[in-house]
Amino acid sequence: MAEGSSLPFMTWRVACMGVIYSLGGLIYGFDTGQISGFLEMEDFKRSFGTFDSATSGYTISTIRSGLIVGLLSIGNLVGALIAGPLSDRLGRKPPIALACIVYASGAVVQVSSTSRWYQVALGRWTGGLGVGALSVLVPMASSETSPANCRGVIVSGYQMAMTVGILIACFINFGTEHIESHAAWRTTMGLDFIWVAFLLLGLVFLPESPKYLFSKGQDEKAKTIMAQMLGVSPDHPTLQRELRDINTSLEKDKASQDDEWRAGFFSKDAIVRTMLATGILSGCQLTGVNYLLYYGTVIFASTGISNSYITQIILAAVNMVCTVLGLYFAQKYSRRKCLVFGALWMAWCFLIFATVGHFSLDRDDPAKTPKAGAVMITFTALFIAGFASTWGPICWGEAVVVCPARRRAVYSGISVSCFWIWNFLIAFFTPIITARIDYMFGYVFSGCCFLMALMVQLFVIESQGRTLEEMDRLYSDRYGSTSGGKG
Repeated sequence: MAEGSSLPFMTWRVACMGVIYSLGGLIYGFDTGQISGFLEMEDFKRSFGTFDSATSGYTISTIRSGLIVGLLSIGNLVGALIAGPLSDRLGRKPPIALACIVYASGAVVQVSSTSRWYQVALGRWTGGLGVGALSVLVPMASSETSPANCRGVIVSGYQMAMTVGILIACFINFGTEHIESHAAWRTTMGLDFIWVAFLLLGLVFLPESPKYLFSKGQDEKAKTIMAQMLGVSPDHPTLQRELRDINTSLEKDKASQDDEWRAGFFSKDAIVRTMLATGILSGCQLTGVNYLLYYGTVIFASTGISNSYITQIILAAVNMVCTVLGLYFAQKYSRRKCLVFGALWMAWCFLIFATVGHFSLDRDDPAKTPKAGAVMITFTALFIAGFASTWGPICWGEAVVVCPARRRAVYSGISVSCFWIWNFLIAFFTPIITARIDYMFGYVFSGCCFLMALMVQLFVIESQGRTLEEMDRLYSDRYGSTSGGKG
C-alpha cells in the first residue's frame, strides 16, 4: 500500500484475531447460560438436592443453589486479580492459555460429579479462576493489538460472543432437560471443552500484544505486528505516528521508574482513572441486567409462558440480536453518547418496570393481571435491548482505554475484579431483598442507571477513532495535572 493511501477498515489478520479472542467471551457466556437451566433439571435436583416430603420431590435449597451459582463469581474475582500481574511478566498469550487449562480443569471436576453438590461448586470456583482471568486478558489483548479505527468492533466482539454463548447454552438445555439421566446436564457441561480447545488452537496463530513487546524491548517484532494489523508498509505515516506515540509513552514510563510505587499506584492520575474504570465495569452490573434475567421466569409466566427454558431463550435471543446493533453503534457513533443514552434508556425502563410490578401486578397470582405482565415483559425486552446495544458491548473496551498505559494489566485486573464482586453480591442477595420489597428493587437499579449516565457525561473522554496512546495522554492531562471538563 502506498504511503499516504487510506487505511483499510479491518485486515483479515485483525478479523481472525477478533474471532479467536471472542471465544473467551463465548466461554463465559456459555458457562453463565447453562447453570440456571441445570437448577431446574430433575436429574440435577435428584443428584445434588435433598428429598422434600412435602412435595414428594427433590429440591436444591436456596443456600446450596446460591453457592453453586455464586462461587463462580468468587473464582472470577481471584482470577481477575491474578491475571494482571501475570500478564505483565509473561505477556498476554501465555496467561490466556493457562486460563483455558484452569477452566477445563474445573469442567472436569463438574462433569465427574455424581452426588456431591460441593464438588460441582468447587468445579465452578475453579472454572471461575479461568473465566475471570480471560475477562481481563482477552479485552486487553485485543484492544492493544487492534488498530484504532476498528478497535471498538473487535473489543465489543467479546460481549457479542458472550451473548452467543448464553443462547447456545439455553438451546442445548432446552433440548436435553427431558432426559432422565446425568446426560441431561453433562451434555452441556461437556461442550465446555470444545470452546476451550478452539481458543487454545487459535492462540497458536495469534501475535503477542505489540504494547507488551515494546515494554520488553522487542521493538522490531512489535513494529512488524502493527504493520501487519494495519495492513500497511513499515514506513506508512499512520504507523509512524503511532510508533512516536508509543515511544513517548515508554519514555514517560522510564522517567518515573525510580518512583514506581508512588507514580504507578498512588498518583492522582492512577487513582482517579482506576476508579473510573472500576465505575464503568461496576455500572455494567448495577444496570440490573442480571436481576431481570433472574425474574424472567415469573414475569413471562404472567402471560401464560410457563416453560422457563423458553423464557431463557427469548431473553437470550433479544440480548444477542441487539448486541449486533451495539457493535455497529460502537463503531459508527460516539461511544460516550451511547453509554449516556443507554443508561438513561435503562433507567426509564426500570422505573416503569418497578412501578407496574409493585402497584399493578398481582404478585400472588400474576396470571390475574395479564396487562401488567405484558407491560413488564415489554419493558424487560426494551431494557435488554438497551443494555445489549450500549453498555454490554462498549463498557469492556472503555474500561481498558481508561486504565493508565503503565501497568494497564494490573489496573484492568482491579476494575474487572470489582465487576465480579458486584456479580456475586447481586446474584446472592437478590432473593433476600426481593422477598422484602418485591419489584421495588427495580428503583435501586433505575437510580444507579441515572448515576451512571452522569458519571459518563462528566468523566469519560470520547475514544472513538483514537489510539490507546492518545487516550492515555488525554486522560493523563485531565486527571494528572488538570481537572474537569468534557472530552
